[in-house]
Amino acid sequence: MNKSDLAKEIASRMSTTITQSLCFIDTMDEVICEAIARDDSVMIQDFGHYMPWQQTERMGRNPRTGQECVITERMSVKFKPGKGLIEKINKE
Repeated sequence: MNKSDLAKEIASRMSTTITQSLCFIDTMDEVICEAIARDDSVMIQDFGHYMPWQQTERMGRNPRTGQECVITERMSVKFKPGKGLIEKINKE
């Protein structure tokens, strides 16, 4: 499922327009990204937990050439699914 499929599904279930559901998705994305950028985690009850994660600098290898290179440190995100999500996907 991609973003437009998700927007269509949300629009049909909430009796709204696709434009409104896209606005909702974009706003939710913005809020989560801003929180992660501030080094805050985001927990959505029964869905999951987004946690910022600082990756350290490390050596890597270019898979095409085999040449070693340095991968600089960067901020990343880990997602841990919530208990409710795990239960819902395993019931079906």
